[in-house]
Amino acid sequence: MSEPIKIIIPMAGYGSRMRPHTWSKPKPLIPLAGKRVLDHLLAMFNTLPDVEQARFVFILSPNQGDLIQKYMARRYPHCKVDYVIQQEMRGQSDALWQARAFLKGRMIMVFSDTLIESSLAFMANEEAEAVAWVKAVPDPRRFGVAEVSAGRWVTRLIEKPRDVDNNLAVVGFYYFKEGEKLLAAIAEQVRRNDVLKGEFYLTGAINILLEMGVKMRIENVNHWLDAGTPDALLETNRFFLEHGRQSAVRENDMEDVIIRPPVSIHPSARISVSTIGPHVSVGEGTIIEGSEIRDTIIGDNSHITDSHLSASIIGDMVEISGLSGKFNLGDNSTAVQ
Repeated sequence: MSEPIKIIIPMAGYGSRMRPHTWSKPKPLIPLAGKRVLDHLLAMFNTLPDVEQARFVFILSPNQGDLIQKYMARRYPHCKVDYVIQQEMRGQSDALWQARAFLKGRMIMVFSDTLIESSLAFMANEEAEAVAWVKAVPDPRRFGVAEVSAGRWVTRLIEKPRDVDNNLAVVGFYYFKEGEKLLAAIAEQVRRNDVLKGEFYLTGAINILLEMGVKMRIENVNHWLDAGTPDALLETNRFFLEHGRQSAVRENDMEDVIIRPPVSIHPSARISVSTIGPHVSVGEGTIIEGSEIRDTIIGDNSHITDSHLSASIIGDMVEISGLSGKFNLGDNSTAVQ
């Protein structure tokens, strides 16, 4: 793989499904299983051949660039990253069009709330012009699906099908051998005004690409996870903690604490007289006292006292005292009984 591959990650959008957390931070920086969503996103490429040479392109909305760039500079100074701004939210294809200066040669495109567990080692010898990663799901109606021929070649993509006859969902992870052809397809999509609910969806551009004769095959994923809604984020947190992303916890360092694994607790967190777990992620500098926490994500520097939390997502610098139940609290919140 002599030419460095481009990895395009659209991150623009309002993040409305993840509010209140996205009022103060972009969705990729929301806590998940001891890290941030962006950390898990980048980890997907660890098996990509020559990933050290890859060039990332992040497509951002106007109000989120600084936070993403500062995070990357601090945590991933070795990564080669270019940043593009999508000024108006006109859809996935439009986001890629804003990054057209970088869509040359081999490229991978993945949406920022798509997390897969699947080896990319085969990419060293990939010969197809394009690849769509897919996963069979019980109900595909809120996804796009791939119609596939007997030879596993994609014949058409359908965005949000009305029935469940075809359950082969496209997961939002694609490879294109020639980014220039994808750009030509997007230009044609815009010319045709091929929109759905006012947006240019990538499935429309890919269908035009298929019309142009580009051969796209499918690649099945082992696990497809989602970080786009609160319920999905908690489900993904459970999966990651159960599959090797829990932390080693020294209960001897804590006062009257019961740990029910799997959990991820930052070494700087302070916990006393509490029961933690299962499926709990606790961020840096957070303090938990006299509480019972299960199936919950807690960000950095929060303080939880005398509370019972379950199925909750708690942001950074949140103060909670005397509460019991399920909560979804953004950064710098206070909830005191």
